[in-house]
Amino acid sequence: MKLLTGVPVYNEEQYIERVLTEVGRYCRDIFVVNDGSTDGTAGKLARFDGSIVVHTHEANEGYGSSLIDIFDYATSHDYQWLITLDADEQHEPRTILDFVRVAEEDQADIVSGSRYLEHSLHEGKAPDDRRWINCQITELLRLLTPYRLTDSFCGYKAYRVDGLRKLHLVEGGYSMPLQLWIQAARAGLRVVEIPVKLIYKDPNRRFGGDLDDAERRLRYYLDTIGREIGRTLDPICDGHKVECPCR
Repeated sequence: MKLLTGVPVYNEEQYIERVLTEVGRYCRDIFVVNDGSTDGTAGKLARFDGSIVVHTHEANEGYGSSLIDIFDYATSHDYQWLITLDADEQHEPRTILDFVRVAEEDQADIVSGSRYLEHSLHEGKAPDDRRWINCQITELLRLLTPYRLTDSFCGYKAYRVDGLRKLHLVEGGYSMPLQLWIQAARAGLRVVEIPVKLIYKDPNRRFGGDLDDAERRLRYYLDTIGREIGRTLDPICDGHKVECPCR
């Protein structure tokens, strides 16, 4: 299996060296997108010169844009599978082995991490607004797609690269994974979830701007899904009253 691990990075000088060192234990090929970091991230990445490939955005373009660049690199360099994980130590690199095992054994096109499956372990607690929004969006995606998702936002995933070639992703912000789910269903991609640990190193981390407001963030996510399916959407469940799959 020709495997690539892709890591989107924005202002992660505190974590990035440890994350990449650990990833290197499980995957030889690593592609990092430095999304216009303004802290010491670039200097930390320079220490890995020759052992990783770094693509730099001169200005911050967004989480979705970083992932799209990672997908493009994987498809243009003929990798068979791509692992994506975040750079803030919320994803344990040793779990790469679990994704590879499922990718080899299963017929899935996307192996998606879930922090809310029965066997998922919790290290800390997700902020209430993030859990509530995850519940809303996950329940909506269960209605709109054949996927019985329990966690629509986890960035820890394995992708069959041939499957990525069927997608046409353009959303540059945090809602790109939601565009991906709709397009994956339309393309007939097969999805399986596996448990990953729920880790929140810093529950006070912000999205920035209007997205720090939970209601506006939910509206933004709904608008992205609505554009993809061609109709306006409203919230479909109340996280306090409905038994949603992310509970």
